[in-house]
Amino acid sequence: MEGIHTRFLLIDWVVLLGYLVLTTWIGHRLRGAQATMKDFFLAGRSLPWPAVSGSIVATEISAITFVGVPGMVFAAGGNFTYLQWGIGSLIARVIVGVWFVKVFYERGIFSPYDYMQHRLGHGARALTTFLFFISSILGQSVRLLVTALILWTVTGLPFEWCIAIIGVFAVLWTLMGGMTTVIWTDVIQFFVFIGGGLLALGIMIAQVDGGFGEIIKVAGDAGKLRLLDLSMNPDVQFTLWVGLLAMPFQNLAAFGTDQLNAQRMFCCRSASDASKAIIASSISLVVTVLMMLVGAGLFVYYLQHPPDAAEASKFAQESDSVFPVWITTVLPPGLSGLILAGAFAAAISSLDSALAALSQTSLALVHSKKGIDSGNQKMLIRHSRIAIVFWGITLIAVAIGLQAVRGQLNLLSLAFGMVSYTYGPMLGAFLLALSPVRRNIRGVIIGTVASILLVLWVRPDIYNILAHFEVLSLEEAGAIRPKINFAWLYPVTCLITLACGVLLGSKHIPEENAEGN
Repeated sequence: MEGIHTRFLLIDWVVLLGYLVLTTWIGHRLRGAQATMKDFFLAGRSLPWPAVSGSIVATEISAITFVGVPGMVFAAGGNFTYLQWGIGSLIARVIVGVWFVKVFYERGIFSPYDYMQHRLGHGARALTTFLFFISSILGQSVRLLVTALILWTVTGLPFEWCIAIIGVFAVLWTLMGGMTTVIWTDVIQFFVFIGGGLLALGIMIAQVDGGFGEIIKVAGDAGKLRLLDLSMNPDVQFTLWVGLLAMPFQNLAAFGTDQLNAQRMFCCRSASDASKAIIASSISLVVTVLMMLVGAGLFVYYLQHPPDAAEASKFAQESDSVFPVWITTVLPPGLSGLILAGAFAAAISSLDSALAALSQTSLALVHSKKGIDSGNQKMLIRHSRIAIVFWGITLIAVAIGLQAVRGQLNLLSLAFGMVSYTYGPMLGAFLLALSPVRRNIRGVIIGTVASILLVLWVRPDIYNILAHFEVLSLEEAGAIRPKINFAWLYPVTCLITLACGVLLGSKHIPEENAEGN
């Protein structure tokens, strides 16, 4: 949007950069000991559970919620039905807090993949770690795209530069102090994020004639506040049935098998504290409601203050740009920088967490025989920093490629869709490891391959890539691709993987002691 970036003034830059510098300094001061891998990746298992819970929320929310949720509500047909998915999130957090955490803390492990190695053999660690690599890179690349979209809107820099700048900041924060820095800076980001959302909503209320009551009335009359959808149509994305039956599987995988979130639970002082942290993180649903109200506020604001032709065209093309444009063009100087700091807070808290988790699982895979808590700790920490840089570069490259082929997909749907390739197989493998049935990894590999092929058929991603390279038109792709809500892929691929693991795996598996890995 030509000219938008000229509205982001020097004082906004001072506020935004000041926030980043201040947070970096605080993270450096709170970095704690880094003498061992346990210090670097698990914060010495010494962090209070409220801080860990805040870090989980900050990582989960990310800039996708800050930008994607308001854009989704603002868009034509947008409403509050996305909140139904929160039911599955609540169910999953309780299961993870009560059941999964107890299993994790029975052994001195660093990740769920250590547990799966012990139960299913070394191949299980290799497979699930590889799946984590895929899901983390795909999922986090979307989060990087969202933040780059904000930076691009306010600066006018080339989109690729914006992606690289955000990625470099995330790498630097992760290098600075491992998980101790990551978690404490996440706590800061949590409060900045909440403050930014509340401030934005408050300003919208003040600028809309009739205030909050008018926002509720107009948005309600337009169907924006619709909460329940009882549709049985499998192609409808946000329904109560998806929230009750499909999303618990997605969230069990996200909090129980994805090291991005699980790593935080391992930083707690005890299993009891870890349970409190994951269950208390359900407060993230309140944050989601806040950003939905921001979306409703944007809808009413632009009804009363219509956007110019360029803005209206951009909103119709990509609703994710609505909130960044409003921040940049409507807010007074200084406040734009402050609220955008909230968006960057949300983004970098997710990215640095992902880089820490990717680095830890990389080293754990390489040193799975001896364990990363043994050997030359200084050398291993140096290797972990190298891994952080490697994964940071990879994340930047994938985000640039994804931007080129994603088409017009809403970024919120894209983020959930990217992890649908791996979350089902990861959860299926973990449930097999939990079960009393002893099997090796052979059947899980078969189930994983079948699951990924199924997701490729249902999801639009491969079709967008083929259309991008003019191999297939989108019209031809539409005739091939089934019209099924991708959220149902989570339980289906989980059950496929679990069934193949039970039925096709060998009854005899090698016993491997993963303790301490």
